[in-house]
Amino acid sequence: MKTLEKRIRECNAEGKKAFVPYMMAGDGGLATLKEKLLFLQEAGVTAIEIGIPFSDPVADGEAIQRAGERALAEGVTLRTVLTELERCKEEVIVPLVVMTYLNPVLAFGMPQFVETCKKVGISGLIIPDLPLEESAPLRNELKGTDIAWIPLVSLTSPDERIKRIAESAEGFLYAVTVNGITGKRSDFAEELNSHLRHVKRISAVPVLAGFGISTAAQVKEMGNHTDGVIVGSAIVEAFHRNELKTIHKLVQGGVKRHEFVNET
Repeated sequence: MKTLEKRIRECNAEGKKAFVPYMMAGDGGLATLKEKLLFLQEAGVTAIEIGIPFSDPVADGEAIQRAGERALAEGVTLRTVLTELERCKEEVIVPLVVMTYLNPVLAFGMPQFVETCKKVGISGLIIPDLPLEESAPLRNELKGTDIAWIPLVSLTSPDERIKRIAESAEGFLYAVTVNGITGKRSDFAEELNSHLRHVKRISAVPVLAGFGISTAAQVKEMGNHTDGVIVGSAIVEAFHRNELKTIHKLVQGGVKRHEFVNET
């Protein structure tokens, strides 16, 4: 069992649901990365998803796209982020998950990218535009490492595909909660809760729900049907506005709750 999955299972064993915030590396300047990571770590998050800015994102909504544009304007790249993370690794001990699109990985060189992630201490990878059918080269590079391959399943994924994706998953399975891009949502599809429970029954690794989750009430609701949640746009916007109390309340509302209902 890789470190990321172990950490999530330990969190669940304590009667909590995993809470994984997403942040855009370099939004506000790369010099702020360590400070933000330590803030989230001290708030008690289970792991942290670190977004790499990219010029042509396909899964990101407006808030994260704008954060990426601000980071790109600061000259932030995949390589500079990993270099900065290496400087932080003695103090940032919470598991770190890199979320990047495939193009920066190919430009970096896949073997070199994985080797650098190992050196930095990355615990997981999310590459939303890399489908299962084309993921074997990267997954082969990850064999024998402590870096988890984290695939995504959607609301429209048929059962057979969910099973195949789940079989490839390490760390956790990312259950996308909307048919669309990231961003705050006031409501979700009626069939979402039953879908999440269904995915959880299929998956041997923990299932975390993400996309559109931005309030404490939504964190609680999604947590009732999964092993945890990922919160992105709300965290990104709060960091941009320097509303740290908002982030802290959201994190604490997620990781400190004990009234979750475990449904099967």
